[in-house]
Amino acid sequence: MPVHPHPMLTLTVTRSEAGQTLQNFLAERLKQSKRQAKDRIDARQVFVNRQCIWMARHILQGGDTVDTRTDDLRPAAPRQIRVLNETEHYLFADKPCGLLSIGPGGLEELLRAQRGEPALRCVHRLDRDTSGCLLVARSTEAFNRVVSVFKTRRVHKIYDVLVVGRLDRAATTIDTPLSGDPARTHVRRIAVTDDVSFARVRIETGRTHQIRLHLASIRHPVVGDRLHGLKTSRDPRFLRVPRQMLHASELELDDPMGHGQLHGHSPLPADFRRCLELFGLGKQ
Repeated sequence: MPVHPHPMLTLTVTRSEAGQTLQNFLAERLKQSKRQAKDRIDARQVFVNRQCIWMARHILQGGDTVDTRTDDLRPAAPRQIRVLNETEHYLFADKPCGLLSIGPGGLEELLRAQRGEPALRCVHRLDRDTSGCLLVARSTEAFNRVVSVFKTRRVHKIYDVLVVGRLDRAATTIDTPLSGDPARTHVRRIAVTDDVSFARVRIETGRTHQIRLHLASIRHPVVGDRLHGLKTSRDPRFLRVPRQMLHASELELDDPMGHGQLHGHSPLPADFRRCLELFGLGKQ
């Protein structure tokens, strides 16, 4: 079965449009507001001549080609958050990509409304474009107790990731400090091609963008990471990946409310599986 990469729209800058900023060009061509055009640029989903551009004021030249996603031009359907499992005091939510963990319109807010539980609080966060397992407390007491557990680092966190290039080692540990703080990431290779590697990652610390920064530091950035990864590529497949291919697959820790272990598992989402197929890795 053929793999259909993420739909892209290619626009060519005409002579009369030369000299416009990228933001104004997108707003006019896509019939969107300037705010929406800037959000698209900020999300690292706009390419000029196959190079990711994140400056709204970038000046376009006649003949430039501008590529951007087309699926998000349609109104998004209301999200129903999947609950992976739950206990009396906690639940594991399956966060989709493109959604903040907390804040207006975020998973926490949506889940409160969906379940009619206004006390729900996300215990930790995943980046907007990272999908997967997110622990949510159902009361203030449960939240305070489990936050203490996270501070002890006695939390088993597993991520699935697709990185650029071939990982030569079957396993490696990266312990480069981030912003002056200790950080440790364990990487285990699962499958490889000449272009990409599928790996499983375990982190001992939880620094901001830790996995993305550590993998970029060994020259194997996360596929689709527009901030720390490839800005341009001769391989059009890399430009068609809609988001960073990073998925929080497992989370395990002692239940601080005294009920054994808490364990959540999130299977690979459909867009991740399609990306694996796109790069010839098939079903994993």
